[in-house]
Amino acid sequence: MLTEVQAGPYTVRGVSVGGVYTSLLVPELGVLLDAGIPIRSFATTDRIFLSHGHADHASALGSLLGIRALVGKGPPFVYLPAEIEAPVQEALAALGRLHRMKSEVRTVPLRPGDTVKVQQDLWVRAFRTHHPVPSLGYQFLRRVAKLKPEFRELPPAEIGRRRQAGEPLFDEVERLELAYCTDTLSNVLERQPSLFDSRVLILECTFIDAERTVRDAQERAHIHLEEIASMADRFQNEALVLMHFSQAYSPAQVHATLQARLPASLLERVRVFAPDAGRWFG
Repeated sequence: MLTEVQAGPYTVRGVSVGGVYTSLLVPELGVLLDAGIPIRSFATTDRIFLSHGHADHASALGSLLGIRALVGKGPPFVYLPAEIEAPVQEALAALGRLHRMKSEVRTVPLRPGDTVKVQQDLWVRAFRTHHPVPSLGYQFLRRVAKLKPEFRELPPAEIGRRRQAGEPLFDEVERLELAYCTDTLSNVLERQPSLFDSRVLILECTFIDAERTVRDAQERAHIHLEEIASMADRFQNEALVLMHFSQAYSPAQVHATLQARLPASLLERVRVFAPDAGRWFG
């Protein structure tokens, strides 16, 4: 079965095991985060965000296109690191020749710092993650109008009058809603400190025990639970979704280890993206 957690106002549904598959749907935002496994109910999502090109995060893209074709859906938007746009298009072209049908997507190549509109008032900003291949994280935000401090004591009628007269009463502010950060060294948190303030942060936590040390995690360009625990007081997020655990651990081990090793102040906001019991999906 798929794993599902509630993280603040957002549902995170899907599967994630390091080196095997990662594909997460956030239905409230209408986005699919990575495509490492072709989940049928995810295929109609029109906006797919690839963190990088490794197979456990991107190899199911062609299968998702096949499912979309069966239900009459057109090419989705695929947001991805600019460096992998051409290889992804080449891979889909080869797949199309195998299928004798077109495998088309509308790519949106991004580089660190790029901010693009996704839909209505939802934007996404790409940031650099640290992995052996070109990779990105994604921070989803809303831009909202906020009344300037000097006008906040005015009665509503006066605010309305001034607004109608064209007076600039509002500042545009960014509300950091959800960030997705996988397959990376922990230094991404230092280089992108706004991640600590995102309402919801989805963060990889591949290794969790003493048998695989922090150094082991760093050599593989991943994050260890000890690194997260050491920064516990910096996470201001309403919810922290930890995911991408190694298949070396059972789901039960993951839950027990996080329960034992995270401070209570952080643990109460952590959502463990793993089955409650039994085995990993598949």
